[in-house]
Amino acid sequence: MPSEPIEAEFATPPALSQAQEEEFRQLELEGPLHVSRLPTSAENITSIQELERKLTRDGFHIVGFEKGQQEDPREWSRGRKWYITLTTAFLCLAVAMGSSIVTGDLQDPVVELSSTQEILNLTVTCFVIGFGLWLSTIPNSPLAFAPLSEVVGRTPMYQASIFLYFIFTLPSALAKNAATLVVARQIAGLAASAPMCNVGGSIADIWSVEERGVPMAIFSVTIFMGPCIGPLLGGWIGERAGWRWIYWVLFIFAGCCFLLTLFLPETLAPVILRKKAAKLRKETGDSKYMTLEEAEKRPLGEVFKTALLRPIVLLFTEVIVILFSFYLAFVYSLLYLLFFAMPIAFSEIRGYSSGITGVTFLSIMMGISLAMCLLPFQERTYRAYTQYGTYPEARLFGMMVGAIVLPIGLLIFAFTGAYAHVNFMGPCVAGAIFGFAMILIYVSANSYIVDSYSSFAASAIAAKTLLRSEVGAAVPLYVEQMFSHMGFQWAGLLLALVAIVIAPIPFVFYRYGERIRCSSKRATKSIRRKERVLEDVKS
Repeated sequence: MPSEPIEAEFATPPALSQAQEEEFRQLELEGPLHVSRLPTSAENITSIQELERKLTRDGFHIVGFEKGQQEDPREWSRGRKWYITLTTAFLCLAVAMGSSIVTGDLQDPVVELSSTQEILNLTVTCFVIGFGLWLSTIPNSPLAFAPLSEVVGRTPMYQASIFLYFIFTLPSALAKNAATLVVARQIAGLAASAPMCNVGGSIADIWSVEERGVPMAIFSVTIFMGPCIGPLLGGWIGERAGWRWIYWVLFIFAGCCFLLTLFLPETLAPVILRKKAAKLRKETGDSKYMTLEEAEKRPLGEVFKTALLRPIVLLFTEVIVILFSFYLAFVYSLLYLLFFAMPIAFSEIRGYSSGITGVTFLSIMMGISLAMCLLPFQERTYRAYTQYGTYPEARLFGMMVGAIVLPIGLLIFAFTGAYAHVNFMGPCVAGAIFGFAMILIYVSANSYIVDSYSSFAASAIAAKTLLRSEVGAAVPLYVEQMFSHMGFQWAGLLLALVAIVIAPIPFVFYRYGERIRCSSKRATKSIRRKERVLEDVKS
């Protein structure tokens, strides 16, 4: 499964070992090796080092990067690396911001296009659905983008994706009816999937583990804060220039991003090495020049089948994937719910303008920033508890804190946002607490999934992303009715109660996760060392 999952990159310490990362980088593979194209048996090959030695003994010339020749993307100049880093960050920002910027003004198009609020809310739903749509008949879905990137590389996928995103944002700006607006947003959402699917691989392509601190901080801003920047900008644009200019600004930004991709070099190691091997075969006439990826290469149909089916299998058969995907889907849906609930609390109840309402999303961003600043404490805790050997459950401390904090934030939001006489700082504090809890839960839970399924990390994360995206996409279809008919306070209370009910999940898995993993065929079997437990008891 191509593309190292970005969740593996956010984890500190890294969730993937150096050997696992190298397999992702050279073979774009997860799961066992299948050397089906070789003339001799290779049943016992379990690592890329063994594969390389086997091929060499059989007379093949393995094509790799030559040290000091600037062939390896990790040896490129820092200026070139930063161009790639910032360009891909802008691509992610364009997509993340595009998913929510339209919430800055969803009322005016209802009047101008003679439609209903429920239909206009589909402009958010349909866009977000595009992130997780997995049907094999739709080549632009995330699970299909991954195998395609293995064939053509990351850069062509970025270019095609952003170009289609750019083109299909134009009909939204020119729409004469709601149908055009909704359909254009659906296609734009489908097209925009590639950056979100491949960004983790791009950063791993060019930066070593030791160098990823600042680049990952930049990506964190675009991925986690991008959706919050959307309503912040959209509110002011809609208020000052009208709702169509929200789409025009997005159209212009996507166009600038597309221009940047035209100068984006290919970073995917298998594609670069494949071109080098083809050149050597042509120049020497020797057909035994090949890359490790070519030796292991499986038919494209098999790659697609695995990429599309394995995440679904994991989602329905693995307890860890099921429950953690549900938890993260709930948290993700809360983020999109706030894009509609905050305007209710500030615009409808308190009478604030769209621009000022958008400013309140800074509170969520402040909570996100605080949580990211505290992530190094999670790293120190992890190292302390894995002194005698690593195990996935040591990743759950951040999630346990977030599980306690999240219901508190939701309760504050429910009982302060509902009343105009309550100071505006009440809902803002709730937003900050939510942003803080969201990052702790997201980073910790995803790191736990990657650690628990290190051999199938990309598929496990794809399963989680599928459920998360579809649940998040459904939020605009019910959120306004929910808060209107139940009442703001009681709707908020219901969400807080759900958060309380599912809060024990990380605690249960910290206690019983090892037993659950050992009973699974796909999960890792690493155990908690008794020396660490005994020392904890003595202390």
